[in-house]
Amino acid sequence: MSAITLLHNPRCSKSRQALALLEARGVPVEVRRYLEAPLDADELRALIARLDGDHSALIRTKEPEWKALDADASDVEQVISAIVAHPRLMERPIADDGRRAVIGRPPEDVLRLLE
Repeated sequence: MSAITLLHNPRCSKSRQALALLEARGVPVEVRRYLEAPLDADELRALIARLDGDHSALIRTKEPEWKALDADASDVEQVISAIVAHPRLMERPIADDGRRAVIGRPPEDVLRLLE
């Protein structure tokens, strides 16, 4: 089994739970702390494609930074620009096996990559 990349924020309980679920099943996990190593625009476009193009699920619309931007969540380029400028706006955790990606909300959703 190839490693799953977990876009992870260790301060987030859902992210910690997703990591624990994967590790408990013996899945090799590469943790990427996306706040310390943010994704660039091209990486975000590729990630969105692996999320089945659901870019609106990628943005945390209740965050003050998002509201201040007065951006449109239905516009993929606005979502990408917002996350590049403010990485904490990206939903977490996200598990990515290189072919598919899933948002771990709830954390058990990351296990769909094992199916």
